[in-house]
Amino acid sequence: MAEESKPAAAEEQTPVEAGKVSKWLSENEFAHESLEADHAGIEIIKVEADFLLPICTALYAYGFNYLQCQCGIDMGPGEQLVSMYHLVKVSDNADNPEEVRVKVFLPRENPTVPSVYWIWKTADWQERESYDMYGINYEGHPNLKRILMPEDWVGYPLRKDYVSPDFYELQDAY
Repeated sequence: MAEESKPAAAEEQTPVEAGKVSKWLSENEFAHESLEADHAGIEIIKVEADFLLPICTALYAYGFNYLQCQCGIDMGPGEQLVSMYHLVKVSDNADNPEEVRVKVFLPRENPTVPSVYWIWKTADWQERESYDMYGINYEGHPNLKRILMPEDWVGYPLRKDYVSPDFYELQDAY
């Protein structure tokens, strides 16, 4: 008698346990999703572009007064782009400040998200770099233009589907 082959059980995804910041956002009825913490244990939350400003304003009021890093991420050719914000609570005598990452997943075509420049001024050049390298459009940014590439550059060099031109016109650089 041959043993009956049983269908493999579908892999069950365990829900991510909400961190301290996620719980606080939920208590105050801010729509978001908890993602798995990174290798250093930093909490990551996913936010829809429409809710970024209200959530960032709330996080600022909660004490996250320092935008340590804002950057773009390309999830791969044909996949989504991500605008990521690494926030820190900076205070007196803080040996181990609280940190959180906010991620906004955007469509590859017309990736648009509100600028957080009006909350954290350090977003100025960081958002410009994400715009220049990934093509993420930051609505409400006071001076959104290329910062690393020439103004007439075609394409976004850090996108994973970017095709480098065969040659570069350098005569204007001298």
